[in-house]
Amino acid sequence: MDEAEAIRKLVAARQHLKTSLDKSRDIASALANAGPRLRDKARRLASLEAELVPIQKCNSFAVGDQIDHVVGLASALLNVFNTVSELQKSLMADSCSQLSSYLSVMERFENAFEFLSDNCSLIIQWLEGIVQFVEDNRIVNDQRLLNVKNSLENLRELQVAENNVRIDGGPLSLALNKLEFEFRRLLRDHSVSLHLAPALLTSENQDCIGFSLLPESIVQKLQLILTKLKANDRIENCISIYIEIRSSNAELSLRTLGLDYLETSVDELSNMQSIEDHINRWSKHLELAVKHLYEPECKLCNDIFEKIEPEVRTKCFAKIASQSGFLPLLQFGRKVTQTKKDPIKLLNLLDIFLVLDNLRTDINKLFGGKACTEIQAATRDLVKQVVNGICDVFSELPIQVELQRQGCPPVDGGIPSLVSFVTDYCNKLLGNHYKPILNQILIIHQSWEKTCQENLLENQIYLIIKELALNLDSWAKAYQDMSKSYYFMMNNHCHFSNLKGSKLGEMMGDEWLNAHSQYKEYYAALYLRESWGELLSLLNQKGQLPYEGEKSRDIDLLKKRVKMFSQAFEQTCKRQSKWVISDEGLRERICLLLVQAIVPVYMKNFKALIEQDRGAAKYLKYTAESMGTMISSLFRPMLSVQRSRGHTHARFITKIKSIVTHQFRASVAAL
Repeated sequence: MDEAEAIRKLVAARQHLKTSLDKSRDIASALANAGPRLRDKARRLASLEAELVPIQKCNSFAVGDQIDHVVGLASALLNVFNTVSELQKSLMADSCSQLSSYLSVMERFENAFEFLSDNCSLIIQWLEGIVQFVEDNRIVNDQRLLNVKNSLENLRELQVAENNVRIDGGPLSLALNKLEFEFRRLLRDHSVSLHLAPALLTSENQDCIGFSLLPESIVQKLQLILTKLKANDRIENCISIYIEIRSSNAELSLRTLGLDYLETSVDELSNMQSIEDHINRWSKHLELAVKHLYEPECKLCNDIFEKIEPEVRTKCFAKIASQSGFLPLLQFGRKVTQTKKDPIKLLNLLDIFLVLDNLRTDINKLFGGKACTEIQAATRDLVKQVVNGICDVFSELPIQVELQRQGCPPVDGGIPSLVSFVTDYCNKLLGNHYKPILNQILIIHQSWEKTCQENLLENQIYLIIKELALNLDSWAKAYQDMSKSYYFMMNNHCHFSNLKGSKLGEMMGDEWLNAHSQYKEYYAALYLRESWGELLSLLNQKGQLPYEGEKSRDIDLLKKRVKMFSQAFEQTCKRQSKWVISDEGLRERICLLLVQAIVPVYMKNFKALIEQDRGAAKYLKYTAESMGTMISSLFRPMLSVQRSRGHTHARFITKIKSIVTHQFRASVAAL
């Protein structure tokens, strides 16, 4: 019989009995009040009583059936409780190592417990109603009433035990604690730190991206535990456990990279000779961290908490990234933006922006959730500082070049380090590596400033080169020796003319390059005339070539002039011995011009002396060959450069000797 139907019938029977008793009382009252009519109604009362007896018997039987039914339900609940007790013992005794079996027992325990919870209170109410009804009406025997009371007592004890199951320390709570412990054990035992190495960045290892950090079987077990704990509102502890273990594991993985340099202060970075090595390491480490640590970590979070709210996944991953050391990686880039301003800083910041730009999609995908606001803010701040830092340094480059104008020109008359640096620097900015990213940054900065200027990069390079040219003019005037000033300008115009084929040369154009080539020739001619012209005049003066019949005093005068030439030649070579022509082609050309201009004239005079005085040769300090060797040794860079070009220099000496020997043989043949 349906429980609701049984209750309805029981209530109806009780109501019917109560109505009958009320009628009886009304009749008795009416009889007492009727007095004279009592006798008249006696016969009708007897008849009514005869009718009530079968009704009372019928109701007694109906109530008894209901009592037996409810007592039976109470007994069934007690049997279920016995089953729950057995399952409880199993939950307390067994471990979670056999997770599926343990969860199965737990499922049965919870189902049985839910059945008790749903029915125990209701049946207690029924029994309490029956006891009240029976005691009021005495329509069943004492044994049945005793059975009802015993059942009621047992169910009340069961209800107390049921409440104990729910509280902390109860069997269900202890079973959930075991699951939390198993969650921690599985996660701890199978979380292995990664050995992050630059080799992972090669194309052959790109398939490593997206792999799972835990075995699939372990992931499934963790998911089962989380599902059970979520159903019992016990998910928070597991979230904390997960964050703790995975953060520690990710931190250990990052340590394999060797990140001690992240602790370098801003002052230390500013005073370092070069921080490019640090930035190169940082670039690789940031890419490794994003693609090979945090991307798999994010995937694992999504897999583990797949059936939990999305906010939980992003919250876990955000805390893992923050607590494991991702923020210090970003903060290193910010330290670089705070170093002192100089042109090299611009290149360093461009390298940093390039890395951030390449990783932009990955970073946005990983840290785009609401829970990652701290990392988002740090990333945006870093990008802003890098862009502003680049534009600040870039805008001041012409000023930085101008500030060097008060310096001294190089003592060797060669290329100033600033000129070499600026041209190399501009070539880098205009190269395929930096130009696209610098243009992108300039556009971004203009959008922030709400300005618009086309060809900003090229215009700024023009200004830099213009200031550099003004510096050269100023430095050339600083030389006391005019020949050295010409020599200096010859060198630097040669340097600029050699930029043909470079990015800077392409930007400046052929007209600019050709102009420098012409100026090179112009200043070379001025240098030769100013520096060596007086020397040649000592040999080319009138009367230096005596003919037969001239007096001996003319020979003496020629000897004197040759001697004066030798002294002047020696002094000139000594004075210019530390002068440098960096361009090898120009150096060889100048040396050849000097050899061709000086040695033949010198040999001609030598020939004249020999013809007139066979013993005069012993008074000549230089031979043609030694003079050629001395000239060919001029204008060479420092020793380390000489060694690196030894083969080229040997070829050049051979060429000089060939010229000198040819001239010498021609002179001997004429004797």
